[in-house]
Amino acid sequence: MTMQAAHSALPLSASLSDSYRRVRARTEELCEPLEVEDYIPQPTVDVSPPKWNIAHTTWFFEEMILKKFLGGYRVFDSDFAFLFNSYYNTVGDRTLRDHRGDLSRPTVKRVFEYRRYVDGEMAKLLADESLFSEPGSELEELVVLGLNHEQQHQELFLTDLKYTFSVNPLFPVYRENYVPEEASEPPASGDGRFITLEGGIVEIGHTGGGFCFDNELARHKVYLDDHSIATRLVTNAEFLEFVNDGGYRDHRLWHSEGWDWVNREGVASPLYWYDRDGEWLHFTLGGLRMLPMEAPVCHVSLYEASAFAEWKGMRLPTEFEWEAANERFDWGKRWEWTNSAYLPYPGFRKPEGAVGEYNGKFMMNQMVLRGASVVTPEGHSRPTYRNFFHPHLRWQFTGIRLAK
Repeated sequence: MTMQAAHSALPLSASLSDSYRRVRARTEELCEPLEVEDYIPQPTVDVSPPKWNIAHTTWFFEEMILKKFLGGYRVFDSDFAFLFNSYYNTVGDRTLRDHRGDLSRPTVKRVFEYRRYVDGEMAKLLADESLFSEPGSELEELVVLGLNHEQQHQELFLTDLKYTFSVNPLFPVYRENYVPEEASEPPASGDGRFITLEGGIVEIGHTGGGFCFDNELARHKVYLDDHSIATRLVTNAEFLEFVNDGGYRDHRLWHSEGWDWVNREGVASPLYWYDRDGEWLHFTLGGLRMLPMEAPVCHVSLYEASAFAEWKGMRLPTEFEWEAANERFDWGKRWEWTNSAYLPYPGFRKPEGAVGEYNGKFMMNQMVLRGASVVTPEGHSRPTYRNFFHPHLRWQFTGIRLAK
């Protein structure tokens, strides 16, 4: 079977072994500041507890790889297939998504024992060079997919934990002075903030060697009209002008669903913003701090991004405009909302089996984000990467780039 969910350029098991150890070690480094009590809470359905995140990534290697490719493999605990499956119906029943935080057992200690057990079994598998005699084999692609999957959960580990800490009235600190979202945007000067691109036919989608997810395939042609796209992200200072001008109270700026959401949820500013006697603060994994005005705005929904663009007399770029222009601006500080629905590219085909559930079944009622964020693992993203979320979500490090 040729797998579309992962395309790898790693030819040797030794390279895979090194990558495996590095990625798995990074997850445990993220756990170092936590106390046992931090591993379990789940304050909302979209946020998974740290214990579940680190167990689920381990389950992925056990379920998708070890059971199939390591002869005589014995599962660590037969209950874990139910407890730590995320959404793979092909695999079987699972813990409901909104009940992941109900699991006081298995203990955190037991989950780390699970990680060590699976890592030991994976080391045996990766040491068998006969299994990797042909670059691009199904096994190699599954291992690379598993590593990229774990990197996705490293980012989720931080974004989920930030939300969980934010609902604690003590505003806990994860790491002192850990505030990557406070990096400033360069100042705007003259007309240099926008670049103009001529219309025409461009090619979109992944090409060449290296890893990609199946939703980045197949490469195809798209026609774009003349347009301009911002070289900078919208800053906190700029978004605060929108807040102060009554942007959250002006129905003319909002999509109908967005206006319903604002009123239903009582939204009046980006997530984690706090107005304390006229002084704006924001919550970070380094604690509650003064809002940095020249940093890109963060934790906004598509509804808010679209309303801000409308207020400015502009719009959000499409994902194709973003991809075509990405070399002309610096990206990677925020996941950037686009005006494109998350849909399959022409020629997209889901792989068979459980791996086919990785992306394709979510191509409905979600919007595409491009780029990466300040908590995306280094080297994980690329210009063709297609992240996707429902338009009301904002617990990820999401921001705004304008187009016109």
